[in-house]
Amino acid sequence: MAGVRAEQKAGRRRAVREPRPRRTRRSQGSAHAPSSAVPVAASPSEEPEAPRGEEQPRGHDLETPEPTPPPTAPRGRRWTRRLLVALWVLVTLAATAAVSVPWVPGAVDAVPDWLPPAGSVTITTCFAFGLALRTGGRALVAGGLAAVLSTGSVASGTPVVVAAAAIATAVLAAVLGVMATKPAARFAAVVRECVYAVLVAVVGALAVVAYDAPLSAVRAGYVVLALSLLGALSLAYRLAAGLHGLGRRGVVMVLAGVGLLAVTLAYTAALTRWGSPGVRMTFEDTTRWVRDLLGAVPRPTEFLLGIPALAWGVSTRARRRQGWWGTAFGAAGLAVVSATLLDPGLSLEEAGLRTAYSLLLGLALGYLVIRADRFLSGARGRRARRLEEASAHRPEPGRTQALL
Repeated sequence: MAGVRAEQKAGRRRAVREPRPRRTRRSQGSAHAPSSAVPVAASPSEEPEAPRGEEQPRGHDLETPEPTPPPTAPRGRRWTRRLLVALWVLVTLAATAAVSVPWVPGAVDAVPDWLPPAGSVTITTCFAFGLALRTGGRALVAGGLAAVLSTGSVASGTPVVVAAAAIATAVLAAVLGVMATKPAARFAAVVRECVYAVLVAVVGALAVVAYDAPLSAVRAGYVVLALSLLGALSLAYRLAAGLHGLGRRGVVMVLAGVGLLAVTLAYTAALTRWGSPGVRMTFEDTTRWVRDLLGAVPRPTEFLLGIPALAWGVSTRARRRQGWWGTAFGAAGLAVVSATLLDPGLSLEEAGLRTAYSLLLGLALGYLVIRADRFLSGARGRRARRLEEASAHRPEPGRTQALL
């Protein structure tokens, strides 16, 4: 096709026909004018001619090229990440089996004494590595430092150092369980993310007991709760772009979470320490009756605050990043799970039932919170909810990729 120039630069463009020079009467007259005629001065509207060495851009050179898509990761790098994730999962599962040996009847005498502490050290190292990788830190440095410190604490045998390693493992399990979640638009996906987070906290609880540290269950529980909540809120501050991204409902949710946590802890402490004998007797009788009926008593901090906040946060993150604040409050419930086996009078069966009941009640309450939030935001009716779920596609990095 005559007059059409081929593409010479990167980017998709249409083939553009070169503009023909417009012929005017002046140009026609100048073609027949004698060479001795006085040259006519160019008008101000006419563009000056380009120098002979340079060529003016014309045609497709004047078009703005379309943005090229971002480069994809090389196949070798993707396979390296997959192998690293698979190795991390296999090592964590092997360490979980090692710390679970003391809970298997008849298997204690068949294994060496160093196996459970070695499993707990491995879990601490894997959790530190995974949390650093998820939050954009130096994973090798964090994992290596955790391995050195936890191994040194077990080798030294000092009670304070071993207790510090056990508490650090519980905190890592609670924060990693929160950070390992993904946004979920539908409630089935919300249930899946909450189960994943609780499983991470359960593995941390088994590792904490394997350290065999001389700890007070009540004091250690408070320390793990405070440190886990502080660490999760600090990460949520960065992931949610500070406090200005909270919004009205986010502020109400954060204030309600802080108030509910304070009331739960204060009421429990006041009831067990300064309550009247009649009130304490009634509380103990009710707890005993529930334990005899169900086999365990759910934990208020977990099913009233931790799991509902985690469910609401995971659901909200599919639309707005302010959901990270609710997800961070889920660390309160996961901290209770990771420190639950520190109570020497609690069996593994009862601890598992308490966690399961708290998870079920918390998910039911979280469903009501999510539905109330959708109702207040205007999504009323099944069709409106389905449309909102279909449009909830806020992107976030994958579960094995860095968030920051």
